[in-house]
Amino acid sequence: MISESTKSSLPAEPLVKSARVWMPKRVVFTADALKEPFGQAMYERITAVGLPIEVAKNNRITGLRGADERETYRIAKNTLAIVNAPPGAFRLQPIPPSADWQMNLAEGCPAHCQYCYLAGSLAGPPVVRAYANLPKMLDHTIAYEGTFPPNKSWQGHDPNRPTSFEVSCYTDVLGIEHLTGSLAECIRHFGTREQGQLRFVTKYNQVDDLLDLPHNGQTRARFSLNTDSVARRLEGGTASVEARLQAMRQLALPRQSGGGGYPIGVVLAPIMPIPDWREQYTDLLDRIKALIDFDCDMTVEFITHRFTPGSKDVLTQWYPNTSLDMDETTRAEKRNKFGGTKYVYQPVDMKAMKVFFYEEWAKRFPNAPILYWT
Repeated sequence: MISESTKSSLPAEPLVKSARVWMPKRVVFTADALKEPFGQAMYERITAVGLPIEVAKNNRITGLRGADERETYRIAKNTLAIVNAPPGAFRLQPIPPSADWQMNLAEGCPAHCQYCYLAGSLAGPPVVRAYANLPKMLDHTIAYEGTFPPNKSWQGHDPNRPTSFEVSCYTDVLGIEHLTGSLAECIRHFGTREQGQLRFVTKYNQVDDLLDLPHNGQTRARFSLNTDSVARRLEGGTASVEARLQAMRQLALPRQSGGGGYPIGVVLAPIMPIPDWREQYTDLLDRIKALIDFDCDMTVEFITHRFTPGSKDVLTQWYPNTSLDMDETTRAEKRNKFGGTKYVYQPVDMKAMKVFFYEEWAKRFPNAPILYWT
């Protein structure tokens, strides 16, 4: 059941802490990646910040394995590999309810979130692989414009609406942007497309270089938010919640007010029934309301915490001292269409949280649609 502790742990004053700029200890380019013009641009960008670069003799990245999974994790998390996306990456997959299609500009993330949804879903060590053939991938998305996967729920099937493309399923695109320039490349591309829209989500706050890009309203910049206690305890290497809120405000403000004029989104995730959860999430919603105190195009997505047996196994090896609750006995089992199991909160807890968030969001943001609850 949901804990209803009477002792509040709300912070007295929000902490504004910018995310540490990720500087990997090792940067490797494959031979084919350097043949791409965008790969050359990334090479110059990374060289300019003073990072040494290795050029692999072939297209394999070696030296990523340690003595155990924890050491492998440390090595991989400090490695940036610039590679070409494989042919399979051009066959876009549906990604409901987040967007119509998934298009990855990179795989692997510089953050250290102890509930990481990439655990168990990526093959091999969690090295960050950024794609040098990104412009070709973007050109390929044009063929998907006007196409919509079946069984979409939150956006309906209006054939006249733009097709949405999610680029942050397997990385934090803003966390690596200073080294790759990939997010800006995507924003510029979709700024020219009337029938294609870009969606990304981040826990970082370095948005200054995005403000003047010609997005033309075709990019929705979303920020993953949670209570301060969850962020401090489980989201290592990311910006503080307050810094993310400030960055979201900066992107949403009209350009005449010094902002970026972007459509924005709140991704409340992963929602957890922590002690005093109602008080803590009320505080977060109030802070969003205080900062987004002007008319703008905003949406919200509600995502509760869940895990699979495979992800739990990986996460406990990566973070052996984690305080993240992954007790299967307190959860409900849910099976996907392929027979896989994931553990979600009990129906009574899910219902209580959903009622709370829907009511509290509507009070503060009646004109900001709720896209989905999961």
